[in-house]
Amino acid sequence: MRRGLKPLVFAACLLPLAWLAGRFWLDDLGVNPVETVNRFLGDWSLRFLLLALAVTPLRRLAGWPALARLRRMLGLFAFFHVCLHLASYVGLDLFFDWQALWRDVVKRRYITLGMLCFLLLVPLAATSTDAMIRRLGGRRWRALHRLVYPAGLLAVAHFWMMVKADIREPLAYALVLAGLLGWRAVRAAGTARQRMSLHSADIGS
Repeated sequence: MRRGLKPLVFAACLLPLAWLAGRFWLDDLGVNPVETVNRFLGDWSLRFLLLALAVTPLRRLAGWPALARLRRMLGLFAFFHVCLHLASYVGLDLFFDWQALWRDVVKRRYITLGMLCFLLLVPLAATSTDAMIRRLGGRRWRALHRLVYPAGLLAVAHFWMMVKADIREPLAYALVLAGLLGWRAVRAAGTARQRMSLHSADIGS
């Protein structure tokens, strides 16, 4: 089962795009196809990002180390969908009008946050290979990849500010993200207390 886990999850991660392609083929993208595609890709960008962040808590709570093998793949799928989301906005919505893009980034705060999120994810995707981990060293690589936490916050804020009226869906994502980050904060605090206790014991011995 462990050997087949990654191919199975990889195939499952392609299902959203397959569903979108099916809707396009059936001409079932609604009255505003560009907005439908852009929103769909943005939603799945956030979902994959949260799934990638959920791997470590689930792995530790469920005691299933094989889940660790999925984290990198889910993170890359998140970045892939972010790139598609950005490409659909720039290409389908703005028709590659770079001046209009710059105006949106400067004047529309949710666009600003979305672009910042993208910029934070770029170095994470670029250093996702084993070769880059060896080149950076484990400690520096882990420090760099903590950028995923502010990226998650920016992604949720981007979505929240975009919807404006009905905040139920972004609120749900915000609660999930708060739980995932809160779990890490509690665990980090526990580890710090444990190290202090060991340090105190060493001094007293």
